[in-house]
Amino acid sequence: MPFYEYKCPHCDITFSKLRPFSQADAPAPCPECGGEDTKRAISLFASFSKSSDGSTRAIGGGGGCAGCASGACGSCNHH
Repeated sequence: MPFYEYKCPHCDITFSKLRPFSQADAPAPCPECGGEDTKRAISLFASFSKSSDGSTRAIGGGGGCAGCASGACGSCNHH
């Protein structure tokens, strides 16, 4: 089950909630003020890869568009 991030328009906090894919867009009450009109935020992630020489490099991690989460994207021309 993935974590999703939500933002409350009333108290301006961002919070995470663990829920199934089927409930990703369902309302998530704000844990701070109880507001129920929170919006799902775009979450960024990073993964790491270790090469045969032992060095580690980041893969992904955002920096590009929300659709691809890469550093450069053909669909948005973000570099």
